[in-house]
Amino acid sequence: MLKKVHQMSEQFFEKPILNSPYAFPGRHWELDGDGQPTNRILENRRRSDLITPVPKTKKQRQNLKQSAMLLGANDELSSEDQEYNPTPIINEIRGHVETWRSLPNPDQWLVTPETARLLQHWRHHKFEGIRPFFCQIEAVETAIWLTEVAPKMGPRVSKFWAHVKGANEQANPELLRLALKLATGAGKTTVMAMLIAWQTVNAVRHPNSKMFSSRFLIVSPGITIRDRLRVLLPNDPESYYRGREITPPDMLRDIQSAKIVITNTTPSNCVKNW
Repeated sequence: MLKKVHQMSEQFFEKPILNSPYAFPGRHWELDGDGQPTNRILENRRRSDLITPVPKTKKQRQNLKQSAMLLGANDELSSEDQEYNPTPIINEIRGHVETWRSLPNPDQWLVTPETARLLQHWRHHKFEGIRPFFCQIEAVETAIWLTEVAPKMGPRVSKFWAHVKGANEQANPELLRLALKLATGAGKTTVMAMLIAWQTVNAVRHPNSKMFSSRFLIVSPGITIRDRLRVLLPNDPESYYRGREITPPDMLRDIQSAKIVITNTTPSNCVKNW
């Protein structure tokens, strides 16, 4: 029996990657309740979930059952009236974004012409150098869907913004925040460049819209990373907008309007430099 389990695990670790980083992740290795591989490949996308790959003790399992009535009870946000467990929300939003992404006609996307142009560029442009990964494009698509699309879809998706606003109200009512979680090495700097391009181009071409901004504050965890993020400045010699073709040539002039402050200090300390 031990030999069989070992062989199964070997197959999983010999070929853990099943999908291209540039395509929709349509296959995944199944994991059991303890986060261990079952050696089965499932022909669909893995759901977003929190997995602890170490079996829980009997006492932990009992405590888990007792707290099942209130998921996220230790997150300092959940209450009997409102649960702030992010996993169901993430999976629902992901499903909506997938349906929206599959719409063939840009006129159906419910976004500005500038946003549609950027989406088509990121999805289909033949990049001469480094091409954006699927996860990078999906992260930006999610921000776009929440900002431009969801508000036009009425009550059926209003709960997503109610969830976001509720969590922000309890954590920091002065600052509305959305978080994009990407794995280490996924290329978060590229995602930041894409978000800046999307916001700036729209802010320039739709100056009366309150949905877009051309001002950005980037707070890094240290001086080294702060210096690496200079590629987000439009006039930097290695700017991602031009060098990595994040922005189509006809929109590069718009990017020059972006005002970007990169700092390794706390936001409150750098407001005076804005």
